[in-house]
Amino acid sequence: MKQMNPQNQQVLVTGASKGIGQAIAVELARQGFTVVIHYGRDADGAKNTADQIEALGGTCRTISFDVSQRQQTKQQLEQDIEQHGAYFGVVANAGVTRDTAFPAMTGEDWDGVIHTNLDSFYNVIHPLIMPMISLKQGRIVTVSSLSGQIGNRGQVNYSASKAGIIGATKALATELSNKRRAITVNCVAPGLIDTGMVEEHVKQHVLPAVPLQRMGTPEEVAGLVAFLMSPAAAYINRQVIGVNGGLH
Repeated sequence: MKQMNPQNQQVLVTGASKGIGQAIAVELARQGFTVVIHYGRDADGAKNTADQIEALGGTCRTISFDVSQRQQTKQQLEQDIEQHGAYFGVVANAGVTRDTAFPAMTGEDWDGVIHTNLDSFYNVIHPLIMPMISLKQGRIVTVSSLSGQIGNRGQVNYSASKAGIIGATKALATELSNKRRAITVNCVAPGLIDTGMVEEHVKQHVLPAVPLQRMGTPEEVAGLVAFLMSPAAAYINRQVIGVNGGLH
């Protein structure tokens, strides 16, 4: 079996300007990957991620587009691939929340979350597939959520989007499974992680049910993603792996 060397392997991490995405980007750089740091509007956050990577002696570059905008995303990714070559991996992490009780949820609340969280699965990953197939190896890691598995109060839109990511991940893994190429597709489903995205009402509702009685850290999610990118994970495919402190 062909062994993969992280050196000179490029991995795109969407939503890498803060939180879980930033931690993933930094950890992948620590493992030797060239990291393509994606951001939407937070240029300062992306620079902070790049500064952390460069301080480690890692290699990175930044790319900016709105993951909910299909043509913009396609154009930026195709230009980057034309200039730098195909990506070995992608971590589809970018996401938003607009939490509210369903009766009070507006159409904009629904559309904004679905377009960013679920539509971005297609918008980001689709332009990368054929170049990745040409490499005959690759790693696709999507980031869902425990909310997409069990549902959370006040997060009908978010839960729907994250559940959709799980289904899409499993289907894509089935399509790409082929002994002639070593491309795996897996999903990471974080639980209650200590980031700026977690609403206070979610903490109050969920934290008492976590067996470990604490929130997780972005670095704990990043460790799993880095493993899934590694040669040791070559036979892990079509899985949804939780990072949730035992909450189900």
